Amino acid sequence: MRRAKTIEVEGVSLHYGAVEAVRGVTMTIEPNKVTALIGPSGCGKTTFLRSLNRMHELTPGARVAGRIALDGEDIYAPGVDPVEVRRLVGMVFQAPNPFPTMSIYENVAAGLTLNRRRMKRAEKDAIVERSLRGAHLWEEVKDRLHKPGASLSGGQQQRLCIARAIAVEPEVLLMDEPCSALDPVATLAIEELVAELKSRFTIVIVTHNMQQAARASDVTAFFNVERSGEPGRLVEVGPTERIFTNPERQATEDYVSGRFG
Repeated sequence: MRRAKTIEVEGVSLHYGAVEAVRGVTMTIEPNKVTALIGPSGCGKTTFLRSLNRMHELTPGARVAGRIALDGEDIYAPGVDPVEVRRLVGMVFQAPNPFPTMSIYENVAAGLTLNRRRMKRAEKDAIVERSLRGAHLWEEVKDRLHKPGASLSGGQQQRLCIARAIAVEPEVLLMDEPCSALDPVATLAIEELVAELKSRFTIVIVTHNMQQAARASDVTAFFNVERSGEPGRLVEVGPTERIFTNPERQATEDYVSGRFG
């Protein structure tokens, strides 16, 4: 098993201008495990996820307080290149987003082309094939690599986006509700893929699907807001089985049992 990175989050608060979206999150995201972020809409799960690879700061007026470290290295320290952070910490978005003007091959190779311009074609071919195999897509597309990525089904497009993310060999994969736009069969395929990928990556997944969190994650973190207009907070984090069967906080039990949210 390839050892992936540990993410240490210490006292992290996230703002959009004057609005505090998330307050005081402290947690450790463990390597080679799937950590699910759950909680009702508007509690800051996606905002927190985007802070883990410095995408939060792409929003005008956004800022971060606190410390986020990747194997002890502060990703927000002066002099740290945010582009390199985003290479090490890849992101898969809610809706499949293959580059519409690019072929299947070009989609997977996009990050390689950006980061390693002088790569030999044979090396690039090998990485594209390895990444598509890693995303369980190679057998389905190997004979049409030069067809548009957008010509694939929704589930295939999402696996293509995962192949694109892993082609640049990140240490961490962030997934923002990657199955929300998919049918049950495609959802199961993504969940099975995530279970395999954790042997190579640290994975953090935002999901509104309680069954998916219970099935697909090793650790679950529950976010909530105390009152409307308040910032989101981390209520509880722990092994998924305990969070769903014997949580420490009443709010967690109320959420996972369906009493609210």
